[in-house]
Amino acid sequence: MIGIPEVTTIILAVLAALILYKLLKTVKSLVINAVLGLIVLVGANILFGLGIAYTWVVILICAIGGIFGALLIILLNLLGIAF
Repeated sequence: MIGIPEVTTIILAVLAALILYKLLKTVKSLVINAVLGLIVLVGANILFGLGIAYTWVVILICAIGGIFGALLIILLNLLGIAF
């Protein structure tokens, strides 16, 4: 016979699995965005000699914005506003 503690444990295990799945899915997309953004930024630095430094701010913008974040950094550098 299944009691209250067993049912509670199963429910908690399912909830923990769902939360872990959502968290890992979010982290995975953040890492992919960061890598793609940094690839674009490094490529632009090498091809065009922009001289953009890889600071934690630049990496954070690339992690959140991905390719669009990298393009924003490149645009701001070309306009002489930042980076």
